[in-house]
Amino acid sequence: MGDRIELGRRGEQLAADYLTARGYRVIGRNWRCREGEIDVIAEHGGETVFVEVKTRSSTDFGHPFEAITLGKMARMRRLAAAWCEASSTGTRRRIRIDAIAIIAPRTGSPSIEHLQRLS
Repeated sequence: MGDRIELGRRGEQLAADYLTARGYRVIGRNWRCREGEIDVIAEHGGETVFVEVKTRSSTDFGHPFEAITLGKMARMRRLAAAWCEASSTGTRRRIRIDAIAIIAPRTGSPSIEHLQRLS
């Protein structure tokens, strides 16, 4: 497995742990459809929260949040809608799209930033 894939998986686990520690209930990870993938799906405060996780080992090539473009945000909205349709229980749900940036150096503690309500 490549270092980049391993770093991404580590970041997603750190994000899920971070959310759980703050009272979120993680209900899905790496959900896929033809449109793409949702990294983490959680419930919190009556909302279904779709989380894009961006992990970097440093900021040498920019902050992880800089990788979230307008196109990526639009895709996340489409993915959230697809997930809601696929898992529909016949009720409407409040949804939210968040992003978590993780800087996880090879040595030392990772830093985690959480932006709520991207859209």
